[in-house]
Amino acid sequence: MSDTTEKIIAQTEDGMHKAITHLEAELVKIRAGKANPNMLDSITVDYYGNPTPIGQVGNISVLDARTLSIQPWEKNMLQPIERAIMASNIGITPQNDGVLIRLYLPPLTEERRKELVKRANGEGEHSKVAIRNIRRDAIEHIKKLQKEGVSEDAVKDAEKDVQQITDKYIALVDKHLATKEKEIMAI
Repeated sequence: MSDTTEKIIAQTEDGMHKAITHLEAELVKIRAGKANPNMLDSITVDYYGNPTPIGQVGNISVLDARTLSIQPWEKNMLQPIERAIMASNIGITPQNDGVLIRLYLPPLTEERRKELVKRANGEGEHSKVAIRNIRRDAIEHIKKLQKEGVSEDAVKDAEKDVQQITDKYIALVDKHLATKEKEIMAI
């Protein structure tokens, strides 16, 4: 195999690995009945005119399996944090006691669990589409090489390698989704 095809295959695998990393980050945000500080990663607070992640304006900790607490570093940030959580529409009502904000996660109903599984599957489908797009781009690159004089056998081998990498990463997406579904549906 030529250096060029090896480089394309390495770039393909790197891109697919990034798609898996993104999927893992998105799946962490989908709550599975247990309190997890990462659930709040996507929520930003207006901090002196700048949108700032909650984790950068206060300390987020897990009190128990169903409770998160947020202790802002500045007392005047209690109201903006509370408003940001309400506006984020994550299905949790914050409890402000003047010192810290508590988030009590209600137990998941069967219907809500199914919605979360659908959301997880949607994220998985986005990752699969991204992986397939990376495969398509890699194969187009490889076919251009054939026009530039790379042998047909080398092109076929490179395409086969790209397909094997694609299959491996699609299987990894399915594995992550199965794990997350099991986690969500566990009572």
